[in-house]
Parts: sequence; structure tokens; C-alpha cells
Amino acid sequence: MLKTHLKRAESPVHGIRPSRAHPRHDNSFTFTGPHKYSFVYKTIAFLHYQLHKPIRNISRRLTTATVTMTESNGTQEPVFLVFGKTGWIGGLLQELLKEQEAKYHVADARLEDRAAIIADLEKYKPTHVLSAAGVTGRPNVDWCETHKVETIRANVIGCLNLADVCAQRGLHMTYYGTGCIFHYDEDFPVNSGKGFKESDKPNFTGSYYSYTKAMVESLLREYPNVLTLRVRMPIVPDMTYPRNFITKIIKYDKVINIPNSMTVLPELLPMSIEMAKRGLTGVMNFTNPGAISHNEILELYKQYVDPEFTWANFSVEEQAKVIVAPRSNNLLDTARIQGEFPELLPIRESLIKYVFEPAAQQKEEVCKAVREMRGR
Repeated sequence: MLKTHLKRAESPVHGIRPSRAHPRHDNSFTFTGPHKYSFVYKTIAFLHYQLHKPIRNISRRLTTATVTMTESNGTQEPVFLVFGKTGWIGGLLQELLKEQEAKYHVADARLEDRAAIIADLEKYKPTHVLSAAGVTGRPNVDWCETHKVETIRANVIGCLNLADVCAQRGLHMTYYGTGCIFHYDEDFPVNSGKGFKESDKPNFTGSYYSYTKAMVESLLREYPNVLTLRVRMPIVPDMTYPRNFITKIIKYDKVINIPNSMTVLPELLPMSIEMAKRGLTGVMNFTNPGAISHNEILELYKQYVDPEFTWANFSVEEQAKVIVAPRSNNLLDTARIQGEFPELLPIRESLIKYVFEPAAQQKEEVCKAVREMRGR
């Protein structure tokens, strides 16, 4: 079972506030505090404007006409450089590349440090860059609501730093972003089967985390060397790992019950490596086909692992009383990824194959670990 770690430093934040309550209610910013003329604030004003530009560069395949893929190390063998070495997905990528016996290195640079990024690229001479770096917050995205400058620095400025340096050197970059930038609405009703496409403009900025992610996705579209993968509610077999979506809902007594697109990482992460090798660029909805609800997942857990497991539901309005920022719920269209990988399983089938059937083989251990986690 894959083991991963995620370490994030927390520090005070000040100096930026929306002109009213929150950017989800207003699209303008007022800068305050001692750093109001700093690079961060001048940059974020420009980036915010860019978010509202018309969407372009939806889907491309990288060719030698745009970015040269002749390896700078003098061979034709792909060489991967992973950013985000202490993060969850970054750790999974390292394990996966090791299992594949691929040639890879782990970057030391922080994304805010452009000179350090350049030094890593010159040192390791990669042909492909995989970026899973950024902040999501601990214990959850509510952290970003009170650490806005850190969130901007990592999720926007840092990400653009890396993309820009890679573009200047003709390197393909895969960016593990998020699909939590959409929300069901009148045009995309829940249970309608109509999913948000790669070309659709984000309609959810309810959390500051999602706000910065939508902004950087819009800007990355301008880079012909970048593939942006929209990850959603990622899932792994380890049902006690805190970042695992199943872990999150298993440990609560009450959950909402809304169908969502989700990413089963054991199936999809290997495909992301292949996407990089194929030189795919643009935006990709990086989820299994279809949607599955919280209750359906917990029913599978009950069926395969613990027949005595119980839970209750509550409404989105009730949930709002116990969280700081609203959460995204959506269905993403998977036509593009299915065109590349027709073998990709629908979400329910993928969960059974990669998560619940393996868990059933260790039923007693999993039950014990989950019950301890829930304090029962």
C-alpha cells in the first residue's frame, strides 16, 4: 500500500482582503498592510484580471514544432523531474516511477525561487517535469482562508514560475491541478448527466483554494508546453490516510449525499505518466467516467469491509455551519481522457477493483484501523 507524507508550514497572513466579504462575492481586490506595493500584490491583481479572459488553448498535443522533445541529456529515454516531493501525489508519483523503473529525480527547489528551479533543471536535465507542488491546507482547504498570501505564493506565483522556466527550455510540464472549480447550477444540474468540459469556464470560487486554482489554470492555458490535469476528490486504497476522500467521509458521523466526479489514483496516475510521454497539453478532466455519491461509497465500504458500519446524512446548509468555506460538487465530462484511454473504468467499477476488493482481502485489519480512527 502506498505511503505518503505531506508537510506544510503555517504562518500568519496579512495585507490582502477583498473589497467586500470574499472574492466569491466580489471580483475586485483592495490591498492593505505594509506590503501593498510588493511583487505579490501587483502580480495578483494582474492574475485576477487574466482569470476572466475568454478560454483558449483547450486541447493540444505537444509536437517538436512547439517544444523540442529531443532529450537534453543526449538520449531518447524520458527523464522525469518531480516537484512536490513532500506532498501526497508527489510521493505517489515517486513510488510509481520507481515501480516502472523510469529514470527520475526529485526537485529540491521551492516554486517561489526561480533561480533554484533553474538550478534543478540544469542539474538533472529532465525531459518531462511533473508538478504536484502547491498548498491545499491542513487539515483541509479552510486553512487557505486564513493563509491567503501563502496560498497565492505557492498555487499561483510558484506554479507560473515553473511553467515559465520549463517553456523557456522546451520542457513538457504536467501540472496536477484540481477540478474543484465547478459547481452544479441551472446549466449543469445535479443528476442531469451533463458534465463540465475542459472548455467550460470555472463557475466556483467559493473557497480561496479553488479561487487560486481557477486563476492559475486560466493562465497556464497560454503555455503550449503544459498539461493541466483536473484532479477531484482523490482516492487511494489506504482508508486511514487523511488526504484520501474515502477516509474523510468514513470518519464523520454525518455526510452530505451528492454525486461527484472523483479520481481513483491507482488507476489514473499511471495514465498521467503516459500522457506526459505522449506530449499531451492543454486541460484534461482527470477523473473516472461518471459520478458517485457519498452514500454509494459508504455502502460499498459496508458491503466489502464492515457490515456494521453506520452513518447519517445532513444537508449542504447544515454542513455550512461546521466548515469555513463552501465545497465544490460537480460532474466533469470525460470524453477527452476516454479518447486517450478507452480502457478507463467508470468510477464505481474502478473503486471496486482498486480500493474495495483489495480492502476486502484485509477486512479485519482495515476494520480495526478505521474504528480506531473513528474512536470506536
